[in-house]
Amino acid sequence: MEWSEVFHNITTKHDFKAMHDFLEKEYTTQVVYPDRENIYQAFDLTPFEDIKVVILGQDPYHGPNQAHGLAFSVQPNAKFPPSLRNMYQELEDDIGCRRQSPHLQDWAREGVLLLNTVLTVRQGEAHSHKDIGWEVFTDEVIRTISEEREDVVFILWGKPAQQKIKLIDTSKHFIIKSPHPSPLSAYRGFFGSKPYSKANAYLESKGRTPIQWCEREDTTHG
Repeated sequence: MEWSEVFHNITTKHDFKAMHDFLEKEYTTQVVYPDRENIYQAFDLTPFEDIKVVILGQDPYHGPNQAHGLAFSVQPNAKFPPSLRNMYQELEDDIGCRRQSPHLQDWAREGVLLLNTVLTVRQGEAHSHKDIGWEVFTDEVIRTISEEREDVVFILWGKPAQQKIKLIDTSKHFIIKSPHPSPLSAYRGFFGSKPYSKANAYLESKGRTPIQWCEREDTTHG
């Protein structure tokens, strides 16, 4: 199955015209992130059949030069967001590798679907595109991954992400849950949760190649 088929099935089932009309107006009259051509970058970089891990975020970063279509990732020259800094601290504590770039394209190409549940946002206004229809779309994406794939790791940080468990068949997929890596909650159980090594141990137990979480030379290109 390819994303084109997944999207066709979803758009056959649901009417997104109102959302598309809203977005057309927003992109014409407001500053909206990410750039239009990057809205679906998570799907462009991680083919459906290559998914090994799904990391769920909420909505894109709403500052300039940050969001580019991958949850938690920012553009190469952007300032590190606090949540991503904490993710990297846990990565170093967990498997001992230190990343320099705030750009996660290499994870996406490894089979990590970095999926926000809302794919657009107005500049400076967090959650400004909540409830316009994105959640319907991304819930269907999660449900389809659960139904059509096997042995996928779902990493769910924080309560909003963990509410998506109802969409996932936990008998054939692996769930990793912890508090969110944001500074408000990271010390309540995110640090020390070892999501990266747990994900790889599960993948290896199923005969799948583990994720190369450590930085590669080409992470800022493409």
